[in-house]
This record gives sequence, C-alpha cells and structure tokens, in this order.
Amino acid sequence: MTPTPPLLAVEDLTVRYRTDAGPVTAVDNLSFEVAAGSTLGIVGESGSGKTAASMALMGLLPRTAEVTGSARLHGQELLGRPDSAMRDIRGRRIAVIFQDALSALNPMMTIGAQLAEAVRVHDRSRSAGELRERAVELLDLVGIPSPAARLDQYPHEYSGGMRQRALIAMGIANDPDILVADEPTTALDVTVQAQVLDVIRRVQERTGTAVLLITHDLGVVAGLADRIMVMYAGAKLEEGGVEQIFYRPAHPYTRGLLAALPRIDRRLARLEPIPGQPPQPHDRPGGCLFRARCRHADPDRCTRPLPAPAEVSAGHLTSCVRVHEIASAG
Repeated sequence: MTPTPPLLAVEDLTVRYRTDAGPVTAVDNLSFEVAAGSTLGIVGESGSGKTAASMALMGLLPRTAEVTGSARLHGQELLGRPDSAMRDIRGRRIAVIFQDALSALNPMMTIGAQLAEAVRVHDRSRSAGELRERAVELLDLVGIPSPAARLDQYPHEYSGGMRQRALIAMGIANDPDILVADEPTTALDVTVQAQVLDVIRRVQERTGTAVLLITHDLGVVAGLADRIMVMYAGAKLEEGGVEQIFYRPAHPYTRGLLAALPRIDRRLARLEPIPGQPPQPHDRPGGCLFRARCRHADPDRCTRPLPAPAEVSAGHLTSCVRVHEIASAG
C-alpha cells in the first residue's frame, strides 16, 4: 500500500536574521511533517524558534529574515513565493491564531465586520447577508453565546476567552487545510485555557483541519496533540507520539522539561528546574546546543556536529548521541 503523503512537509528550514552584529540563527535545519486532520504540538522555551518557524511558513517574517529550505503544502512549495501569491494561501489554505487576541483584532471594527472581511477577501461572490450569516455560524461554532447579538460588538466588549474564540473563528472562516495556533492560551486563566483548547478540539473534529499547536506549556499539548516536537535554540531535539514523549522521553532536554512540570499522577518533593540558560542566538556553540546545561554531556562526543535525528523506536526520533546509554542508566 502506498503511504499517504503528508499535508505539510518541511525540510531543512533555516531562518536567519541580518543584524548589525552579524547573522542570527532563529531556526536551524528544521524538518517535520503534518498529516491531514492531525495535531502536531511544537514545544520549547521562549526563543526556541517555534514562532519563527511557523511565521516562515506563512511568509510573515520581516525583510531582515533570510529563509532557506523547503515547505510544501499539498506538494506545492510555500517558501520563496511572492507576497501576492501568499495572500491567496494565507487564510484560505493555511491560517493562524495569534497569541495576543487584543492586539490581533482591530479595535475600530466590530467582530462581525472582521469575520466578514476574513471571508470576503477570499470569496467576493457572497452578499452582505450571506457574510453576516457565515459570521453568525462561525461564532456559534466556537461556542460564543447569542452569536447574532455579539456580531455588532467590538473587541473590548468581549472577555479574554471570547476574544480568543473570535480569533479561532477568523482562523477557520475559509476552512483552511492547516491552522497554526501560536500560544492560543497565553494570558488566560486555567479554566478559560481548557475552554479554548476544547473549542480547537471540537472545531478540528467538525472541519477536519490539521493543527500546528505552538506552546511552551507541555500540559497544553498533552490532551490535544497527536505528535510532539521538542525544539531548543532553533533545532529539533526530539519528536514522537504523545505517550512516547511523556512516558519514554529520550533526550535529556525533554526529560528536564518534564521534570519541571507539575503533575498529579506522581508525588515529588520538589520540581527540578533546568540549570543555566539557552545559548545566545548570535553565539551558538558547535555540537549539541544543550550540552552546557546537560548533566549527561560527554566532553568529546557532544562537541561534535549535531547528528541528524535518529529513530529510538517506531516514529520516535531524537538528536542525542548518548540516548541509549542514558536510557539504560535510567
């Protein structure tokens, strides 16, 4: 049986910014795939390159960014397309939910007008009545009560959770193939976080949209993602299924993230923070980027060029050269 090709295939994606101090690498030879209707969670500390990678796919990086590699959606290359061509793709085939709903929404326009605009820019055949009907349908889909009455309200009249739901509604307005959710629960309390994640889950079930979920919170991806990719200093250190990452982590960095995560299924005297700081983007060391903070670092092997991710088990990849030794040691 011929394997089904991935919806999105990213290979050797590299993002560098031109600065007065020289080039700064934000994403380094990143490769991953997203299957149709699936959810890939991308996790890592702030500055790990999660958002830069997703914005490169959308063609939304500043002009100081230099992007190389390949990103194919349905087999069609996204990188290097002119902005005029990307405008036809953004919002229609690949859409984004930005992390700050208050700044992403236009304070001078009603929510209904913004939803209608998101649809009209890709489909000018719809009448004003049809656009309003679609806006009501979208707000209802994301669980906003009395959607028809809420259309004529402005963003400041919505709560934080409702604004985030409105952004999700805008993201799915044109039934995109893939939805990039960039820290969709930032600055929300835990109850509203759960509600927003449930909205994304329900939307995905009803529309079949694939989701690229970007977050620094492992707890967020635990119940939503099918696969998890762990990034550090712009590089992929580990990738696998949810159970593989949470119960059989292979890379010391992933183990460190999990050790610092409060969990109700185990009793710990204290959480274990990862010592040290990530390397500076303009001063990246050779070899493993995590070695300065890793208690398993080998002064010889870990200073060599970072190896390509190797398979630990079926579908479980890691870039650590000592993975098998660490696993046998516990």
